[in-house]
Amino acid sequence: MKITKQPYGKLSDGQAVDLYTLTNDLGTKVEVITYGATIIGVETPDRDGKTANLTLHKKDLAGYESGHPFFGAIAGRFANRIAKGKFTLDGKEYTLATNNNENHLHGGEVGFDKKIWQAEPIEDKNCVGVRLTYQSVDGEEGYPGTLDVTTAYALDNDNRLLMDYSATTDQPTHVNLTNHAYWNLAGAGSGQVVDQVMMLNAKEYLPVNAGLIPIGKPATVKDTVMDFTTPTPIGSRLDQVEGGGYDHCYVLDKSEADEDGLSLVARVADPKSGRTMEVFTTQPGVQLYTANSLSGKDKDGGFSKHEGFCLETQHYPDAPNQPQFPSTLLKPGETYRETTVHKFKVEK
Repeated sequence: MKITKQPYGKLSDGQAVDLYTLTNDLGTKVEVITYGATIIGVETPDRDGKTANLTLHKKDLAGYESGHPFFGAIAGRFANRIAKGKFTLDGKEYTLATNNNENHLHGGEVGFDKKIWQAEPIEDKNCVGVRLTYQSVDGEEGYPGTLDVTTAYALDNDNRLLMDYSATTDQPTHVNLTNHAYWNLAGAGSGQVVDQVMMLNAKEYLPVNAGLIPIGKPATVKDTVMDFTTPTPIGSRLDQVEGGGYDHCYVLDKSEADEDGLSLVARVADPKSGRTMEVFTTQPGVQLYTANSLSGKDKDGGFSKHEGFCLETQHYPDAPNQPQFPSTLLKPGETYRETTVHKFKVEK
């Protein structure tokens, strides 16, 4: 296993961005840049040994800086939506940016995806990786408290990509972190993912209103277009989903979580290439997004609608305003910790 570091370029304000490349003995390569703690590449072989980048991406740093739909970036301080960009904490109302119509999305106008993270390599006998840190100051994007955040990516010889998140704060605040990779197991740019087959370990999902804010209690997926409890082609019912595709949070079945809290999220297989991906997480939910808004234009890396899928492991949308949901509140003296693992295989 090996890790290398090299310059990736400079932002328009002169800040330098570095690229870390992780490789294992199985031919898998992971590329991470310090801008947004962004994964710009995950290359794995198919059944014929041919490698491809399985994540949608921009072609260079200028493309990332000019704006993109969170390709491989960290979404934070709060991933997903907060209704009307407001929440109340200890009797005080906090107002956030409303950057998704009337709602707050993925941390606001300048979220963690647009920050330079400090990085250091991780090297031990079991894996190679990169540890990235960022300090979000009190009041940034409207959030209370100075938050110290760490994201660690590691690759091992079991073909697992591990994503570990941790954070501490000096004031009560809300935290919900995820990586927003868009996956295409046939390779980025190979076309739509409609024939790739997905199983989600979730018997319930969160119904939403027109602004994609959960309206209350979870609902069963049984006998609905939301049901992926058995392996199902991603595109088999897209035309039946309101809005033209999935953008929904699923309630994960945690009944078989291991001692570390990790449980199965999903299994996805691409019949053509033979590539498969299993996802495990400590988080209670996952947002399935089928790239409904990609336009094929430069701002979207040239990728079009349904050319990728996202499995954003996370706490539930709007949790700060919905006390029946698992809490996203982080207090001084506590440490936020979550882990997500992607395991890649090939079926002959």
